[in-house]
Amino acid sequence: MTRVLIAEKQTLIRKMLQLMLKADSDFEVVAEAADGGMTIERLQQSDIDLLIMNISMPGTSGVDLIVRAKAVNPKLSILVFSMSSDTHLVTLALKNGAGGYISTMHEPDEFKSALRKVASGGRYIDSAIAEGLLIESISGNDKPKHSCLSQRELEIFRLLVEGKVANEIANLLIISNKTVSSHKRKIMVKMHFSSIAELMRYAVQYKLFDDGKVDGLNQFISLRHSITSNTKKSSS
Repeated sequence: MTRVLIAEKQTLIRKMLQLMLKADSDFEVVAEAADGGMTIERLQQSDIDLLIMNISMPGTSGVDLIVRAKAVNPKLSILVFSMSSDTHLVTLALKNGAGGYISTMHEPDEFKSALRKVASGGRYIDSAIAEGLLIESISGNDKPKHSCLSQRELEIFRLLVEGKVANEIANLLIISNKTVSSHKRKIMVKMHFSSIAELMRYAVQYKLFDDGKVDGLNQFISLRHSITSNTKKSSS
C-alpha cells in the first residue's frame, strides 16, 4: 500500500482528496499539510511514499518545496497538481524532482491513474500540457518572457495579476512586504513591463490561468481600457 501525504492549502480540497483515496485500497493517506513548512515537517515525521502537492502553497512552495522534499526523502515520489498549464512551470517541476504534473480539471479516475504511475516510479504529464511542450520543442520559437522568472517570481506574478496587493501576497506566501516588493521590481525588469495592466495582458495572451480567471482578466482589462479612453476624451 502506498503511504500518501497530501499538501494543499485549502481544507476542502484536502478532504476531497482524502475521501477519493480512502475508497482505493492501493493508497493510505497518513498525513496532510496546509503549507510548505508543515509539508517538510510531515515528511520528517512519517514514512511517506508519495507526496501529492499543489504547486502553489503558503511559505515554501513550488520548485523550492519539491527540492526540499526530495532532500528529506530522496526516494519520495511527487505528483504536482495545479490549475496552471504553464509549460515553463511544468518543466521546472519535473527537472527538480517531480514525477508527474496534472491539471485540476481532470476526472478522479485520471487523477488516480496519474498517482499509480508516479507511485510506481513512472512519469505522468497531463496530455494537454504534453502537447504544449511538444509544440514548443518543434516550433523552436523564442522563449516567452516569463520563462526567465524564478519559481517564486512566477508565483508572485500570478498573484499580482489576480489583483492581490503586496500585503495580501506577503500573508499568503508568509514572506515580508519588502520581499514582495523586491520580487515585483525584478519581475518588471526581467519582463520589460512598467505596469500591472501589462502583466495582465501578457497573462491572458499566454493563457497562464484557467478559463474563469482569463475571462475575469479580459473583463478587467476591457473595463480599464474603457475608463482610460473616457478619461482622455473628457480631458480633451
